[in-house]
Order: sequence, then C-alpha cells, then structure tokens
Amino acid sequence: MTDRELINCAQAAMRNAYAPYSRFPVGAALECEDGDVVTGCNVENAALGSTVCAERNAVCAAVARGKRRFRRIAVCAESSEYCVPCGACRQVLAEFAPNLEVLCVRADGRYVSYRLGDLLPNVFGRDFL
Repeated sequence: MTDRELINCAQAAMRNAYAPYSRFPVGAALECEDGDVVTGCNVENAALGSTVCAERNAVCAAVARGKRRFRRIAVCAESSEYCVPCGACRQVLAEFAPNLEVLCVRADGRYVSYRLGDLLPNVFGRDFL
C-alpha cells in the first residue's frame, strides 16, 4: 500500500468522526504487519475525558480483530497544520509498535513522516514493569 492510499483511508475515516464540541474531526488508518488496514475516527463526548481519539480507536479496533503488530499509521484532520498524535495516543501506539512510522497529514493532503520514537523519546514501556 502506498502512502497516498493509506492517507486516503484516514481521510475517509475522518468523515465519520463525531466532533460536535471541538469541531476538529480526525481520521486514522493503521496498517498492520499483515497488510490489513484498520481505521478509526475521533468520538467526542460531553464529558470531555470520555472522548477517544482516532488513533486509539484504530488501535482498539485492530486489537479486537486480533492484530497486534503494526507498520505505520496515517493521521489527518482538516487543518493547515500537520496532524500529529496527542501524547496519550503516542503512548498507546508505542505499546504495540515503538518504531512505528507516523504519517501526519494536513487538509491540503501534504504530509510529513516521523518515527514514533522521535515523537515520544524515552517511552515508558513494558521493560519498566
């Protein structure tokens, strides 16, 4: 799958976002090691702490399908800035793929690529437990 195809999946997922409070819909497309793609979108809640980000929704959906090994994720929003995962999402992604490639996409379709380890250095992981 090309970067653009993965980004297209994230953009399609973004259209399903439920973001009435922030008005900041986000979509994510997580490519599993076996080539499957699992998508997620943000789902907000009036009790803001109950809101779930697109990236975590994608991870949870993948785990529910028995997937636990991931290659990369594309994250997009209708923003002039590149959409990067929040800290909580970085931690959840690192649980499964500390060297994950992260494609951060802006509204115009341009994107940058990072390694998760660069976005979350010195991650707290299972080695600490």
